[in-house]
Amino acid sequence: MKIVGLIQARMGSTRLPGKVLKKIVGKPMIELLLKRLSKSDELDEIVVATSDDVENDKLQSFVESIGYRCTRGSEKNVLNRYYESAKQINADVIVRITADCPLIDPKLVDECVRVYKKSNVDYFSNVDPRTYPDGLDISVMSFRSLERTNNEATSEHDKEHVTSFIRNSKNFTKSSLKYKEDLSKLRWTVDEPDDLVVISNVFDHFSPNINFNWHQILELETLKPNLFYKNKNIKLNEGAQLGTGQKLYKRAKKIIPGGNMLLSKRPEMFLPGKWPSYFSKAKGCEVWDLDGNKFIDMSIMGIGTNTLGYGHPEIDEAVNKTIRSGNMSTFNCPEEVYLAEKLIEMHSWSDMARFARSGGEANAIAVRIARAASGRDKVAVCGYHGWHDWYLSANLSDDKSLDGHLLPGLEPKGVPRNLKNTVFPFNYNRIDELESLVSKHEIGVIKMEVSRATGPENNFLQKVRQLATKNNIVLIFDECTTGFRETFGGLHKKYNVEPDMAMFGKALGNGYAITAIIGRREIMDEAQSTFISSTFWTERIGPTAALKTLEVMEREKSWKKITNIGKKISSIWNKLASKYKIPLNIYGLPALIKMRFESKLNLEYKTLITQEMLKRGFLASNAVYVCTEHNENVLKNYGEALDQVFSLISECEQGRSIKEFLESEVCDKDFRRIV
Repeated sequence: MKIVGLIQARMGSTRLPGKVLKKIVGKPMIELLLKRLSKSDELDEIVVATSDDVENDKLQSFVESIGYRCTRGSEKNVLNRYYESAKQINADVIVRITADCPLIDPKLVDECVRVYKKSNVDYFSNVDPRTYPDGLDISVMSFRSLERTNNEATSEHDKEHVTSFIRNSKNFTKSSLKYKEDLSKLRWTVDEPDDLVVISNVFDHFSPNINFNWHQILELETLKPNLFYKNKNIKLNEGAQLGTGQKLYKRAKKIIPGGNMLLSKRPEMFLPGKWPSYFSKAKGCEVWDLDGNKFIDMSIMGIGTNTLGYGHPEIDEAVNKTIRSGNMSTFNCPEEVYLAEKLIEMHSWSDMARFARSGGEANAIAVRIARAASGRDKVAVCGYHGWHDWYLSANLSDDKSLDGHLLPGLEPKGVPRNLKNTVFPFNYNRIDELESLVSKHEIGVIKMEVSRATGPENNFLQKVRQLATKNNIVLIFDECTTGFRETFGGLHKKYNVEPDMAMFGKALGNGYAITAIIGRREIMDEAQSTFISSTFWTERIGPTAALKTLEVMEREKSWKKITNIGKKISSIWNKLASKYKIPLNIYGLPALIKMRFESKLNLEYKTLITQEMLKRGFLASNAVYVCTEHNENVLKNYGEALDQVFSLISECEQGRSIKEFLESEVCDKDFRRIV
């Protein structure tokens, strides 16, 4: 009988890439594991089974260089890799060990093998139930059992996790080794950087001896618990429960402040701990995560950037042509001239244009120019206008000043204190508040969104225009969000009110980075009296994408399409609210439609929608940023899936606890520091 220790190893760990070759006491982790296992009396051979992915070439080279055998197989189907490896090396009995467990005790391995021999079972382990520390996992099985498992297992989960099928099947004989007490909460494995710190601490303590036993480690944890503190927050078997994107986000939070670049895309805003987080592909209104799962995006569609759908063929081809011709040079790109002409043609009141690549940049540029033109520093604002100092300074005098303008809880730390009392918020449709600001302060700029949650009442926009004109104030309409949703251009065209300046972003490039600032000549010329300049504002991709996007929009009347689709979504929500007698408030532009449950459990219900719709193949919450790819079939399937979730919400409204349904923490309501 040939008994082989078959070590599962690869370089492509999501949470800690290349972990098997990470050095501990100056040696790669895989070497420490192999040398410790070499002390086993029961193992006839020790073999490393890695994948055929090219990144594992260096792993194979190293393993063979220190005198051990290495086999290669499928990256995704680890079960088949195991089976083919066992078959190749003529193993009769396989002892499964994973390379992320360098503290495996060879004497414990021997004990498991000996009991397995006496038990005469198909499968034997020390993890069913788990009583040993996580990191001492040992499974023993016959080749025949492994072969049968390989032939019968069909789910992706069972193919990835070698022993899950045999452990959950009633058609195999099984037995297990249990310790006298439950030590399963102890974590001695390596999945994340914090784990590596703990394991390094252990080896450092016993160095130069690497052949200490697991009882010595247990005693060390009792005597010096501080050595084991670093990974205490990591949950048991977390890796098996998390998708690739969720694992990557955990890595991101350690090396990127907040975990990502955009508050609106943080998983905590959707489904904490369960949101897929990252995409591998996007097309039309479909998104694929890093594990290849496909979802219909009935959520925020790239934060409202892709009104024509993801990966529009005409726009992508125009961009690809530009890339093939060259994106950057010492010369300027001609497309910026063509784009300026087009935007001015669409807005007859404007004469000149400047371009940037983000909404925050566009807002900062617009305010700088307007201040220069008016000769006054103070700005009255209504709505959300980005992250720059000028805007966030509104919270210096009162950190709740901006709470009614999309993002409550914004801290003005890092904003120069001398900017205090330079920016003053006012509420939408409250002309009296704006008049009061103008009478009390030397307001030089009024900056506002044309609409967000509601539209203007009692000629509000006309009154703002009149007030600005009367007091020689520069009026700026922020159309980064509202542009191209109901009109071909700015939403202000719908209300027949002309600003002095306007900005566009998001939908302008259909997913490519481009923003625009347009305005009257006497205002825009003041850009020359200050300094506004940036290297990558001169690249070619953004303007190229914008020109083709505008062409497609104009031809297809996209703003009309997405408005009509938004109205259909509103109808779906209203019908479900009526069917289940759930009080629901629906608001926003049809193409930026949102809902709010009139319940103290509003956030819980929003989280439940995201959770349950994700299971049904949809990215969804309380808002839909509409695109032209949201066709009738998509809406039909969305409505049927959402019906099932509303049924659960109805049960909660009738007294059932929401905790029975939620599988994660409740999503964040607003801005919160992510630690």
